[in-house]
Amino acid sequence: MTADPDGSSTMQARPGTADELRCAWRMTLPPVVEAARLARRATRDTLASWNVGYMEETATLLVSELVSNALRHAWHGNLALELRLEVTETWLRIEVLDSDPRPPEPRTPADLDESGFGFVLIEALADKWGVRPTTTGKAVWVELDICGYAPGESAGMPAAAGMADQ
Repeated sequence: MTADPDGSSTMQARPGTADELRCAWRMTLPPVVEAARLARRATRDTLASWNVGYMEETATLLVSELVSNALRHAWHGNLALELRLEVTETWLRIEVLDSDPRPPEPRTPADLDESGFGFVLIEALADKWGVRPTTTGKAVWVELDICGYAPGESAGMPAAAGMADQ
């Protein structure tokens, strides 16, 4: 697992090859408690439509954590949240964009802490994660290696790969 928590490196998503199929999807989320639930549902539906529903459990857990963290720590009264999903034949990328330019501050929670385990979870589940600045704030992203979830199987990419806004 590779981390780029401070956004200082140039680590980005793995570059795709010209022949690699790619699907991308995005959704604007309201700055309300229900945003994480909406994001989980949209993630499940999108992964199913891309024939990578077998990644649903891990992906929805990561989406929920990223959205919840953005709501909890990036709140400025004018919070704009966006969920982006991208899949190729080899990896799934999840990004949550918010309007706070400050990078997250991962910490190691104490044994009896009731919160602070978000990045522990991300470290355990994601193959790569990082932060990148955006024109309006930042994006916190994670990547999952599809091959690690379905050894020897194709991701089953749909024939018409493209951007679908919802």
